[in-house]
Amino acid sequence: MMFSSDKNIENLQQLFQELKKYVNAQKDYIKLELVEKLTILISTLLLVLILIILGIIALFYLSFTFAYVLEPAVGSLTGSYAIITAGIILLIILIICFRKKLIVQPLVNFLANLFLNDEDAKK
Repeated sequence: MMFSSDKNIENLQQLFQELKKYVNAQKDYIKLELVEKLTILISTLLLVLILIILGIIALFYLSFTFAYVLEPAVGSLTGSYAIITAGIILLIILIICFRKKLIVQPLVNFLANLFLNDEDAKK
């Protein structure tokens, strides 16, 4: 009887050691997954930020170009600047009105796919 009891204790100790190894491996795996997903998220945000900055610069120069192109049709440079300003303000209003569809929903979808659906894609 003693021999069987000692063997059971030894088996439980081995099981506990294996369980500890498994938990540590899972913890390391979760850390790696988190680092991977944060790297994707930060690189995507950085790319979007760079594209927004370059887009703003391009829009700035394009608006000046368009102002000089419109000047002969409008009759004054001030009038063409006013038309371009009104167009940009209208664009801002449209973006604010449709922000859920244009900004919030794609961001939610991106984050949900990044953090929730990645396991399904790997299988």
